[in-house]
Amino acid sequence: MPYPSRDEAWALLTEWTKNESLIKHALSVEAAMRAYARHFGANEEEWGVVGLLHDFDYERHPTLDVHPMKGAEVLRARGYPEEMIRAILAHAAHTGVSRETPMEKALFAVDELTGFVTAVALVRPDKKVAEVKPSSVRKKMKDKAFARAVNRDEITEGAQLMGVEFEPHVQTVIDAMAGIAERLGLAGTPAEA
Repeated sequence: MPYPSRDEAWALLTEWTKNESLIKHALSVEAAMRAYARHFGANEEEWGVVGLLHDFDYERHPTLDVHPMKGAEVLRARGYPEEMIRAILAHAAHTGVSRETPMEKALFAVDELTGFVTAVALVRPDKKVAEVKPSSVRKKMKDKAFARAVNRDEITEGAQLMGVEFEPHVQTVIDAMAGIAERLGLAGTPAEA
């Protein structure tokens, strides 16, 4: 079976996920995956769908013993392509699925980073993701108390795995998220009079 359409992926995501923060995370990862698909000359729709669905089962199965394996079962039952399912499994280090393809590497590389960029944007006075700088992301990564749930090693490893420099990688993700900033609630707050 071919990849699901974006509309089909969105329907599955919103059927399984009600938490607005998780939906925004899925949209952020989708945007970053589309940016990297363009960068690698790959199929933007396929990469975007993988990004959108990578955590679709997380709200129902938030523990490492079942996520994303339960989601993979659902995708297989729907007849989705194995390369898509493998990329989703590979984004989670605890599954033991190695990251081999550019899509698998990109999903791993952008997953934690999108969450961290969101956190950095939200502590800015203007809450505008487009104004986040890679140097600010690097500085905040050193503060272990900031966004402590985000795995900094995976952020660094992701860039290395893709063979890209850290700061341009962060900028690619920032730019992708800035393109949908309104939907993410990161377009900035109006200046107070």
